[in-house]
Amino acid sequence: MRPYKPKKNVQKQSYYNDRFWVAPRVPQEAVESDEIFAEDFKSLSKTRKVKEAYLERGQMVLIINAKDNVTILKHLKEKLGYDVLSEMSAIDYLAQDGEFEIFYQLLSMQKRRRVRVKCRIKENEAIQSVESLFRSADWSEREMYDMFGIKVNNHPYLKRILMPDDWVGHPLRKSYPLHGDEAAQWYEVDKIFGKEYRDIIGPEQRDAAYISTTDTCNFARIKHEVPRCADPNSEPERIEKFNDDAPLVETFDLTKSKIVDRTR
Repeated sequence: MRPYKPKKNVQKQSYYNDRFWVAPRVPQEAVESDEIFAEDFKSLSKTRKVKEAYLERGQMVLIINAKDNVTILKHLKEKLGYDVLSEMSAIDYLAQDGEFEIFYQLLSMQKRRRVRVKCRIKENEAIQSVESLFRSADWSEREMYDMFGIKVNNHPYLKRILMPDDWVGHPLRKSYPLHGDEAAQWYEVDKIFGKEYRDIIGPEQRDAAYISTTDTCNFARIKHEVPRCADPNSEPERIEKFNDDAPLVETFDLTKSKIVDRTR
């Protein structure tokens, strides 16, 4: 396993050193530029206060208070016809702002319009479940709890959905190591065999680019060609002729080959 370096400040580290390079921004338009979105925003503003609203890539983006998520989503679904929750998740901004961003992607089949609702919460705060409004939010909220550690109040069955119940940490946080921490390194060994077998089996290899020089079953070429699953220290087989079993291909005889010192 590669040595792990702390990544708590990963968002503060710049990947680019060009001080003149500016990241391109998606253009934002006023809500009033679209008649349907303008009417929807006007109706929604009478229910709860919206911090910010704009159009981006043909959809309306609403930034709201996290405490108003259920009320606003209910109004969007029952009054304005956005009755499909196509996506829901979170983004880790803990190192940058100390907050999570939670977003809801809504679709109105009748209006052929999309709305994205976004809100922010602190690391130890919880958000209200919208499972009673959208059944698709059930697994999305469980995944958000599993991957980010965000607690969701009033969820009917809030438990991990991808990782085991006793897993340590939340894999989609930016501070989580790419190859897992120590608990992840020994998880399968401890569960299947027990901790007493750690010295016998060794840690899990989670590096996808790792190649063992002694593995001749999964890799064809280990320093030199050897038969499949052969002893890696054995001598390679010397082949003198090729294409003996191919009748339409001329047989190549290695003993008759010539080594040219230089080209013409």
